[in-house]
Amino acid sequence: MADEVWSRVRAPSRKTRAGEANAERILDAALEIFAAFGFRGSRIDQIAAAAGLSKPNLLYYFRTKEELYTAVLARTLDMWLDPLRELDASSDPRAALTAYITRKLEYSRSHPTASRLFAMEMLQGAPHLSSALTSTLLDLVEAKSRTIEGWIGEGRLRPVDPKHLIFAIWATTQHYADFDAQIRALAGPGLDDEDFYETALATILRILLEGVLPREGEPQRL
Repeated sequence: MADEVWSRVRAPSRKTRAGEANAERILDAALEIFAAFGFRGSRIDQIAAAAGLSKPNLLYYFRTKEELYTAVLARTLDMWLDPLRELDASSDPRAALTAYITRKLEYSRSHPTASRLFAMEMLQGAPHLSSALTSTLLDLVEAKSRTIEGWIGEGRLRPVDPKHLIFAIWATTQHYADFDAQIRALAGPGLDDEDFYETALATILRILLEGVLPREGEPQRL
């Protein structure tokens, strides 16, 4: 359902400048309302008011509350998948993984509310995103796992399970958004503090890259 909803949102009929701006404004408002009140506690008229639109105008773009909620989640998933798609077999693994990890952490800094709403959906068993997880996301993770396996076979990465590497990247980067309150309680600042962000990024890169990049003198192939 998520793929179908997101395709409809991005369809040519939405691609007029005004139409696209209205759809994005609705999605932005819906994200804040759903994050504050949950799916059940949020109302369409509440979201319409936050977006500065009438309820009938909102329903022109999104026919139901469930469709709107799914579109908000699908937009977050699509944002996260773009940098994963860029992992290319011909790229240098260090450069490619550095760019991917950096963009994922940057998204946690720039879109923390979206990350937390997505996490809430996962904790509830992904009722609105299950089809996307077992189609779009599964296909992409399988493809990028093959890319990582290729790097390993060429001796450009140490032997590691590709899916667990991807999961580790997701876990470390999204943690800073999803557990922001805990991080601030323990460390003081969050990712909005530039020094804290740079330290977090450098630490994550060092841990993950040193774990998978070949060490000098190691055999270069499995």
